[in-house]
Amino acid sequence: MVEPIADLPAGTFGFRAHGELTRADYDERLIPPLREALAAGAVRLLVVVEEVERLDLGRVLGEARSDFSLGRALERTALVTDVGWIRAASHLCGRLLPGELRLFHRAEEDQARTWVAAP
Repeated sequence: MVEPIADLPAGTFGFRAHGELTRADYDERLIPPLREALAAGAVRLLVVVEEVERLDLGRVLGEARSDFSLGRALERTALVTDVGWIRAASHLCGRLLPGELRLFHRAEEDQARTWVAAP
């Protein structure tokens, strides 16, 4: 499931993923608000991944990149998770994504919010 993260500054889009991330989550809950954020200009992305049953993070981020030409629009991404395999995979995903990717533990979510929104 994907849920938007509220109370982020302008230019910052965030979502929380937990359980199973389905194609419907991607198409209905992730893409429309991301598209809206991108229409306003460059985007900073906050991704919080809690316990998950199934999540293809590379596919989600890769499709978002190709769908929206994030090569020009994505400034930085803060990935917050304690899920070991996602932390390990983030190193590869970070090479595929434009902008800067920084990894945070769940206990560091406040620091991730501060970093992703900083000028």
